[in-house]
Amino acid sequence: MDAVNSRRTVLVAAAGAAALAGCSNSGDGGGSSTPPPTVTGSAAPGEADPPASSSGQSSPPAQAGKVLAKTSDIPVGGGKVFAEQKVVVTQPEAGTFKGFSAICTHQGCTVSSVSGGTINCPCHGSKYRIADASVTNGPAQRPLPAQQITVEKDSILLP
Repeated sequence: MDAVNSRRTVLVAAAGAAALAGCSNSGDGGGSSTPPPTVTGSAAPGEADPPASSSGQSSPPAQAGKVLAKTSDIPVGGGKVFAEQKVVVTQPEAGTFKGFSAICTHQGCTVSSVSGGTINCPCHGSKYRIADASVTNGPAQRPLPAQQITVEKDSILLP
C-alpha cells in the first residue's frame, strides 16, 4: 500500500503543479519606447498585469481570438458591454483596458451599460467600479469576475 499511496501523492502533486502553471502570468510586456496598453482579465480584480508575449511557452499566433472592438471604441473613464460575448471592456485610464464578465453576481442578469465610472445592472441596481469591478452599489455582494482580453495594436480581442 505504501507504493500505491506514494504514487497517488506524486500524481496529485503533478496535477496541482500543472494547474498552477496554466494559471500563471509572467512577463512585463515592456521593451518599447511607449508603454503597452495594460490589459487585465486573467488576474484578480484590481491587478493590472499585461499578458506575456512569450517566454519559452507556446504563444497564440498574432491576431488570435475574436476582435471585439477597436481601442478607440472604448472611452477613457468608461467602457462598453458586449452582451453576446458576455463581457464588459473598460478603460479606467488612458491605455489601460480591463475585461470583466457581463453577468451580474447578484442574480445573473446581463449588465446593460457603463456610465459615471460604473458598470450598471438594470435588474436590481447593482453597480461595479470600472477599474476593478468591485461593488459600489448593491444588492450584489461580489465583484464581477475578470475576463481575459488582449490588446493588439488598436484591436481588443477575446481569446
